[in-house]
Amino acid sequence: MTLAVRPAHLADIPAITAIYNEAILTTVATFDTEPKSEADRAAWFAAHGPRHPILVAEVNGQVVGWASLSKWSDRLAYADTAEISLYVRSSQRGQGIGKRLVEAVVAEGEKAGLHTLIARIAAGNEVSVRLHQAAGFAPIGVMREVGRKFGRLLDIHLMQKIYE
Repeated sequence: MTLAVRPAHLADIPAITAIYNEAILTTVATFDTEPKSEADRAAWFAAHGPRHPILVAEVNGQVVGWASLSKWSDRLAYADTAEISLYVRSSQRGQGIGKRLVEAVVAEGEKAGLHTLIARIAAGNEVSVRLHQAAGFAPIGVMREVGRKFGRLLDIHLMQKIYE
């Protein structure tokens, strides 16, 4: 397996959309409940930039995962805080792709001068919790029953990484 992590390009939007829609329909990794269009993901892509990068993971030239840093809030006081997102195609999970993506996007956040990253992880997703802990995130709390997906009320675990 040849794995490469690189900045995302507009041409990656179909793959990013497909990976995200798979997560919407089959996991609680996102609380979106309706699939997104490529036009929606193009608008999302445009809202990112050097301070809020999107990275993709390629295996043998095919995009199999992506990670991003997004604005935590539009309020100016939060300008140095971003939220991390991470998605890997189901057929490629468990091969270290998520780990590489998290490491790379965390490094990009540091280069961009961010102070802190926030992760919101649905209860029961212990793989994601361990992945974020390995990248230096620490638990900071639980929001109880804040989302409903697949007929269940779900808690969200909040994790934070502060750049030293």
